[in-house]
Amino acid sequence: MKRTHDFATGMIRAASQAGTGILLIANADRKNAINAAMWRAIPEAVHWLCGEGEARVILLMGAGESDFSAGADISEFPVVRKDTPTARLYEDDNSKAFAAIRNSNVPVIAAIRGICYGGGFGLAAAADLRIAAEGSAFAVPAARLGLAYPADAVQDFVQSMGTQMARMALYTGTPMTPAQLLACGFLLQVTTPEALEAEALRLAETIANNAPLSVRASKLAIRAAAQHDEDLLREAEVFGASTFDSADYAEGRAAFAERRKPAFIGR
Repeated sequence: MKRTHDFATGMIRAASQAGTGILLIANADRKNAINAAMWRAIPEAVHWLCGEGEARVILLMGAGESDFSAGADISEFPVVRKDTPTARLYEDDNSKAFAAIRNSNVPVIAAIRGICYGGGFGLAAAADLRIAAEGSAFAVPAARLGLAYPADAVQDFVQSMGTQMARMALYTGTPMTPAQLLACGFLLQVTTPEALEAEALRLAETIANNAPLSVRASKLAIRAAAQHDEDLLREAEVFGASTFDSADYAEGRAAFAERRKPAFIGR
C-alpha cells in the first residue's frame, strides 16, 4: 500500500511503498529552491517516512525533469537572513534539515539531475549515497554572496568529497561536474538522465529488501567512524549486538538453509 503525506503546502512531499520512501523537493518553478517553510518541513518529512511511512530507505529527489535543487530561496534573504539574529534562526532550520538527512535511521540516497547548488548540495552531501545524471552541475556559491556556509554542513562536504575538493568548492564557488565528483568519491555513480530514476530505485529496493536492523546498525557504525564519536560507537555496538536475538536473524539463517529469499520484518 502506498502512503503519502505533503508538508509545507505540498512543496515537500513524502511517499512510501514497499519499504522505499521518496522525499521530493517540489518547487520546480524556482528550480526546486528551498524556502524557510520547506527547510522546517524536511525533518518532519523524514520523521514521517521513518515512522508512519515505514520506509527502510529514503530516495531524495527534486521534482520535475530538470533540477535537484538550486539551494536556498535567495528571494527570502532580505527578510529571513537580513542580519545576525535572523540569519542564526534561519541557519538553525538549515542545520536541522541537514541533520535529519544525516542522522536518519534509514539510508538516504540522493538522486541528482540538473542544478545542485548551495543548500541543495548540502542536503545531497548529508545523504548516505549519491547518484547523478550526466550534465548535472554542483556548486556552493556562499563566497560569492558574502556569507558563511553552516559549519555542520561544511563537515558533510569534507566527509563526502574530501578536504581538497571541499576547499575548492567553498573557496571558489565555481561549478563542479559529475566527473569531478565521481573521481573524488562524492558520487557513487553517474548515469544518463533517462536512467537516473531507475538506477536510484534499483539501489533503494536492494537496500529495502535487506534486514532493516542490520542496515541501521551499519549506518550507526559508519556515522560513529565518520564523526569520531565514541558515544555513538558504543550505541552502534549495543544495537549491533541486539541483532543476534532478532527475528530477522532467525529468518536470515532459515532462508539461507532453505535456499529461498528472506522476508525481513525489521524486528
